[in-house]
Amino acid sequence: MIGPGTVFISLFIAIFGIAYLYFSTRNKERLALIEKGADASIFVRGKREKAAPIWKILILNLALLLMGIGLGIIVAGILSDALNIREQIAFPGSIFLLAGTALFVGFKLTKNLDKEDN
Repeated sequence: MIGPGTVFISLFIAIFGIAYLYFSTRNKERLALIEKGADASIFVRGKREKAAPIWKILILNLALLLMGIGLGIIVAGILSDALNIREQIAFPGSIFLLAGTALFVGFKLTKNLDKEDN
């Protein structure tokens, strides 16, 4: 039987293997680019234009998500009372639908923020 220690050791080995492959491949790729005469400034991330600050994006998406969940609860209450839809169907369905819609709107607004900043 597999014990919990075996699972954690396997998980650690998998994460270590992925990190090792990522960094070794990145190093080889950079060395190959330098050998071909590429400019070293492509490796510096601070020089490029950045998108909108991450805190603006997080706050926007979190606010829209919470508003979508709240609106979903209100719509579910209306559906269950006015149309006699079972609460077990109305609440999860409308909450997930409107929360997903709010996240989609947040995605579109984030794209607009990126366009305005550039």
